[in-house]
Amino acid sequence: MSEMLAFDQVVAGYGSAVVLHGLSFSLAQGQSLAVLGRNGVGKTTLLETLMGNTRVMRGAVRWCGEDLGRWPSYRRVRAGLGWVPQEREVFPSLTVEENLTVVARPGPWHLRRVYEFFPRLRERRGNYGNQLSGGEQQMLSIGRALMTNPKLLLLDEPMEGLAPIIVEELARSIRRLCESEGLPSIVVEQHPVLALEMTHQAIVLERGTVVHAGSSAALAGNARLLEGFLGVGAAEAHIHNNTGASNDSNDLDDRLA
Repeated sequence: MSEMLAFDQVVAGYGSAVVLHGLSFSLAQGQSLAVLGRNGVGKTTLLETLMGNTRVMRGAVRWCGEDLGRWPSYRRVRAGLGWVPQEREVFPSLTVEENLTVVARPGPWHLRRVYEFFPRLRERRGNYGNQLSGGEQQMLSIGRALMTNPKLLLLDEPMEGLAPIIVEELARSIRRLCESEGLPSIVVEQHPVLALEMTHQAIVLERGTVVHAGSSAALAGNARLLEGFLGVGAAEAHIHNNTGASNDSNDLDDRLA
């Protein structure tokens, strides 16, 4: 597979503060990536750097073979980066439909298709952004990113603060985007086993650099690494692997019924 994205010895941060210390990894075309690590290790900064919101002091970020360099954020969106920020950042004074259409760009994702993907958004299309639940706002934030017709979806803590049943529903949607819809993603997530179930590859960060890289399946099955890098106990991993989000969507449908 050809390379879609690469960080090459990237040193980046905010002002004079360095957060990423020589960060290097690559992502192949068609693959999805889990970015894992404890709090404060640079996971969100990785995404912010990809979107042009940090100061890059050294190294290069390549997107489809091009050095992003000093590209402004809007050019990165036009190039195919779809951003779902941790704070969701829906427009509170716009309706659901206005939130979606205001960012629309030509491509396979359009209003009807987003409504088919997230039926709740169709039901609430006339509601304002500040009238939605947390889960609905997250669906709207993802739907808005899809309306830009991205080549890669960037998800920063998409499950934060949501009820378990909504977490499972969103996890199924993200897996469907990658596996059925052919849209790769980078997922920063505090629920590591859940993130591993949604992705092909995984990296673990410590102090702004990669300390582990490999397949998501291999990391999910390695209790020693999960405990050592992420503090995930064997019992938690076992629960996720046996009762968490499944590759068979019918299992989740049964639990949501």
